Amino acid sequence: MSITSRTAPPDAVPLAPTPPASPTVPVHPVHRGARARRARRIRPGILLASAFLLWLAAAVLAPGLLSPADPYAVDPSRSFKAPNGTAWFGTDDSGADNYSRIVHGAATSLYIGLGATAIGVLGGTAIGLLAGLNGRLVEASVMRFLDVTLAIPEILLALVVIGIIGGGTENAILAIGAGSIAYYARITRAQTHLVRRSGYVEAARTLGLPAWRVLLTHIVPNVIKPVLVLATIGVGSAIGAGASLSFLGLGTPPPAPEWGAMLSAGRNFISNAPWMITIPAAFLVATVLSITVVGRELRRRSEGRLA
Repeated sequence: MSITSRTAPPDAVPLAPTPPASPTVPVHPVHRGARARRARRIRPGILLASAFLLWLAAAVLAPGLLSPADPYAVDPSRSFKAPNGTAWFGTDDSGADNYSRIVHGAATSLYIGLGATAIGVLGGTAIGLLAGLNGRLVEASVMRFLDVTLAIPEILLALVVIGIIGGGTENAILAIGAGSIAYYARITRAQTHLVRRSGYVEAARTLGLPAWRVLLTHIVPNVIKPVLVLATIGVGSAIGAGASLSFLGLGTPPPAPEWGAMLSAGRNFISNAPWMITIPAAFLVATVLSITVVGRELRRRSEGRLA
């Protein structure tokens, strides 16, 4: 008799053998590569939008390379020429080449969009920091003012400002920028609340850094980053608002080659020369969509959503 049979009770149940541990399945390198490719993939819409923005940048920086013709040159004998081999986008009522005016008008439209967005971001950041870094009384007063401002559509607020200071390209930029200040101020104020309670800001205060240094080196850089990402989307909206004011005769005055002004001039001839309004409108829509698509992609990647 074995030792096991002598020591174990007669009714003991023998223990089941321990199953071998299941081996760890390694992640195949192909799967890791697929994840990396999925994180780095670029959608076709992003490529198209980026290509159009590259053309827009070339039209702004070197319009003479894309269209050497003078956008202000008129020739009444060529009035209302349909698009053809010599005039790709046709001519307007004065015989000016529409393609040349489209190319040279890109700089004015982008100037309005960037200028208005810069005013909105600078003013909104200052007001948002004022509301987010001060006491409840100051914050409540600023936020109630912003709520009233946000209740008014931006274009109506811009019309009010235009009515006070007058029309023109620079005044249109100021009016559109003033209408967008409240939007950026609310974003800045919300971001300020998140940053001021973060660990690195508390650590800087614990180390005895002065308040101005904490503000400039820790709070402002981390607050402004998401605001700048959203501002890329706002450039497209500002370009559309500038074209709207020019269409109403309150923005860039004719005969300047600006897309909104071209729309305003072409609306009277839409029945016999539809290209005068459809082509500038198409470029305006393409510009706004391209900037919005690229801006949303930047926002998506800044938030870590790469898939």
